[in-house]
Amino acid sequence: MTAPRIALIHALRESQQPAWNAFATGWPEARYFNLLDDSLPVDLAAEGELTPGIVERFRTLGRYAANTGTRQETTQAILFTCSAFGPAIDRVKQDLPIPVLRPNEAAFETALDSGKRIALMVTFPGSLPPLLQEINAMAQARNVSPHITTLVADGALQALQSGNADEHDRIAAHAAATLTDIDVLVLCQFSLARAAKVIAPVHGRTVLTTPDSAVAKLKRVLSR
Repeated sequence: MTAPRIALIHALRESQQPAWNAFATGWPEARYFNLLDDSLPVDLAAEGELTPGIVERFRTLGRYAANTGTRQETTQAILFTCSAFGPAIDRVKQDLPIPVLRPNEAAFETALDSGKRIALMVTFPGSLPPLLQEINAMAQARNVSPHITTLVADGALQALQSGNADEHDRIAAHAAATLTDIDVLVLCQFSLARAAKVIAPVHGRTVLTTPDSAVAKLKRVLSR
């Protein structure tokens, strides 16, 4: 098949490289392009909630991404990489006829398949409420009742944004080491994926990154 054209929509600059790395290792034939609006998390923090205006901005980004390309080559799917905006992304899903993926949905699907004790780690606290809503809704749809633990790796995102990637990874690894009695650890932000390599393996625990899971799902969906 012809390599598909995929839109990546980012709200953090730090989410871009993990997405690119996931495609490089998981689906190098795919062709993607990038849209970035890094004012979105700033505005979300200032508003304190997902406002209708922010939702409409996501719908605008989705329509723009879907309508890029040529008559011979159109966008075949959209992957959002911003984990704090699940309900807004769902509105984009409703608007468009092409596959639109929330950043965490593929990882959450795998997590729910992999165990009942699931830990969600983030570095941006504002991500947690929509992520909990998302995974709980998915669990309810499957008629399962997982035990969900949440954890914020405080200071990690700030370290990454200031250029100290090693400190970001150290903070994330330290946070992961505090977790006990879990089956699956989901690194719930694209920017967190880089820390997977330094998180010590624990027997019986699966560690999932959102970009790798998302790319694997896109490959399955678009290769049918």
